[in-house]
Amino acid sequence: MRARGVVLQGVLAAAGLAAAFFVWQRGPVGAPGEVVVLDAPKRALERVRYEDASVQVELFREGTKDGELWLRLGAKRELRANEIAEQLFARFAPLRATRSLGVLDAERLAEVGLKDSRRKLAVKLSSGEHTFTLAASSSGWGSPYLRRETDGHVFLLPPSLLPDLENAAHRLVDRTLHTFGASEYDALTITVGSTSRTFLVRARAQRPAEFLPREAPDSPDETAWKWHERVWLLSPAQTDFLGRGEVPPGGEPRESFRVEYLRGDQRLGQLTVARGAGGEFYARTEHTAGWAKLPPWADSIVLEAEKVATGR
Repeated sequence: MRARGVVLQGVLAAAGLAAAFFVWQRGPVGAPGEVVVLDAPKRALERVRYEDASVQVELFREGTKDGELWLRLGAKRELRANEIAEQLFARFAPLRATRSLGVLDAERLAEVGLKDSRRKLAVKLSSGEHTFTLAASSSGWGSPYLRRETDGHVFLLPPSLLPDLENAAHRLVDRTLHTFGASEYDALTITVGSTSRTFLVRARAQRPAEFLPREAPDSPDETAWKWHERVWLLSPAQTDFLGRGEVPPGGEPRESFRVEYLRGDQRLGQLTVARGAGGEFYARTEHTAGWAKLPPWADSIVLEAEKVATGR
C-alpha cells in the first residue's frame, strides 16, 4: 500500500507541475467579462504588425537563442524594443477584448468605423498568421473596435492596447546605451585619435568614485571623473536612434573619441562618439542597433575629450 501511495502522490505532483507550466505559458487569466479574440500561448507568438495609411509598425522576436524583441518602423528601420514593448507584446497571446459584438451588418460596421478601414492588425503565431481590421482613426482610440477577418466577429478592445503601437517611435524604442551598470566596471580607456589613456576606478562608500590614471595611481584625476559623468549621462531621444545598418545623412560619421569599459581582463562594452557630415554628433555602443544622434550640448564633451585623454 505504501508503494502505491508513493506512486499516486508522484503522479499527482507531476500533473500539478504540468498544469502550472500550462497556465504560465498561457499567461494570466483575463478580467471578469473579457472575451478571447485569439487564443494562443505566449511561446507561439512571433510578431505583431500594425499599419494604417501613414504608419507601419512591427514587434518581432529575433530568430536567435536569446529571442530578443525588436521593433521595425516603416519598411526598414529596425531598433531594439524596450520593456514597455515587451509588456505590450505579451498582451497579444492570448488577445482579449472587453466585449464581443458578434457579426455586424454594413450599416453598423460604418457606424463603428470598420467599413473600408485601412487600419490593420496582424498577429503571427508559429501556426500561422491572423489578420484583423481596426476601426478608422476618426472613431478615436477611446472605442477601439476590431473585426476578426476569419469570421467577421467584431470586438471592443481595451483602450490601452493600441496607442503604444500607433506611437511606437516615441514609446517603444529601447534607449539603453549599455548592458552593464556604473558599478560593474573597474577600469576604462579613453581614446582620441592615436592617443589613449587608461583609468582605474576606485569605488568609495557614499561618495563618488575616483579615477586613478594608470601611470599615476596615487593621484586621482577629478577632471576626468567629472567629464566621464557627463559622458555616462548621455541620453539620445527615442526618435534620434537609427536602425541597424542605417547610416546618418552624409555617410558614416568620423570617430571623435571612444571609451572602452573593463572589469579585470574582461571587456564589458564601449561608447563611440563621432561627428556627422553636418557637424552633428552621434553615439553607438555595444547595445545600440546603430548610431544615435546626440543633443547639441554634446559638442562640449567632445572638445574636452582630448584634454582628458592626454592629461594636459
